[in-house]
Parts: sequence; C-alpha cells; structure tokens
Amino acid sequence: MHETLLETRNLQAWYGQSHVLHGVDITVRSGEVVTLLGRNGAGKSTTLKSIMGMVPKRSGSIRFEESETIDLASHRIARLGIAYCPEDRGIYATLNVEENLQLPPVTRPGGMSVEATLDLFPNLRERLKSPGMKLSGGEQQMLAIGRALMSRPRLLLLDEPTEGLAPVVVQQIGGIIRRLKSEGFTILMVEQNARFAATVADRHYVMERGRIVDALNNADIEQNFDRVVALLGV
Repeated sequence: MHETLLETRNLQAWYGQSHVLHGVDITVRSGEVVTLLGRNGAGKSTTLKSIMGMVPKRSGSIRFEESETIDLASHRIARLGIAYCPEDRGIYATLNVEENLQLPPVTRPGGMSVEATLDLFPNLRERLKSPGMKLSGGEQQMLAIGRALMSRPRLLLLDEPTEGLAPVVVQQIGGIIRRLKSEGFTILMVEQNARFAATVADRHYVMERGRIVDALNNADIEQNFDRVVALLGV
C-alpha cells in the first residue's frame, strides 16, 4: 500500500457568500492518478484551487504529507511540492515556449530541466522560440503541463487537461499522463470525460453540488459507467 500523500477532510470553501464545497473528503496516495469527475459547477476546480490555497475562505483539513495546509498561502503550499496546471493554462502570450518554461521558481531540489521537459513533449522542441500566442490549443496544454513539472512536484494538480482538444491530441495527453505515472508522479486531475479518465486513472471521485457522491476504483467504472454518465450529465 502506497503512503497517503494528500488527504482532505470536511473541506468547505466559499467565494464571498457563495458556499461552494460542502465537506469534501478525498485521499490521494503516492504514485496514483486520481480523477475528480463531475459536471460543470460541481466544485471540481474549486477543490483543486482550495488545495492550492487559491480560494479566499476555506475550512476543514487539508493534509499534504505531514503538513496541515488549510491556513497556508499559495506560495508556501507550492514550496511543499504541489504544482497546479490551471484550466485556462495561463500561458504568457508574448513569451516564447522556452521563456514560459523558465518562469516557475525552483521550489524543490531535483526539478526537471528544460531539456528533460522537451524530451517529454517533443512537439514543444520544434516550437521553442515560438510565442505562446502562436501555439495550438494542444501545444499550449503541453506547455502548461511542462511548466508545472519544472519543479518536479510531489503532487501535480491538473484542471481539465483535455478540454477543447482534438481526439488525437487527447490521446497524446493521455500518453503523457501514463508516462508521468510510470515515472512516479502523483496526479489529481479534474476531468469531465469519463472514458478518457478510465484510460489514465487508478481511482475516481464523482462530485455533485460541492459534495463527493461516489468513489470508484478504475476496475469498477465500466460496470457503473451508465450511472457515472448520468451524474456527469453527458
């Protein structure tokens, strides 16, 4: 059994007066790929942002390794070894690929070099001097993931990595996630595409209205697929 890397208990989150998360309990073990499945507005992205300290008001418990992080600022959480790849990718349009990759500060020893990142994303090697605004959606997603990996995090948070991408690019992203898992990375990923999630993940949490309503091992998702699709509203 792998060690528990991340654990949230009774996680609550608010944006202003809007109460978004209602007691979210999730566990991610070292070396796992875990997905948060759910329709738009279910609270999936807010869960990742809460873990990263990017939500104004939170309560409950978020434990990463041996540290309680519920009251920590985002930059301190990052330095513990958590990296966040946002849904909007956050690519700097006027910087080229190489400059975007070099932006993150070194938060832990042993981070990936630009060269190692380009080995993982060969498409980006050909676009090294291209500005972010000139990249395709798939290339931007690869750059966003690559940039998050530069600090070689203990935990990678991926928010909707396949959203809006062509099927062939989705397959590429799936291959990258499986390779990262084989290299020992731990990933918590928000996803709406249950079919895709089943090709990369070990376990799945299903969210609805800010709550976890189901938890499935990957082996169980096929026999429960109709129920999962109904919960996702697709």
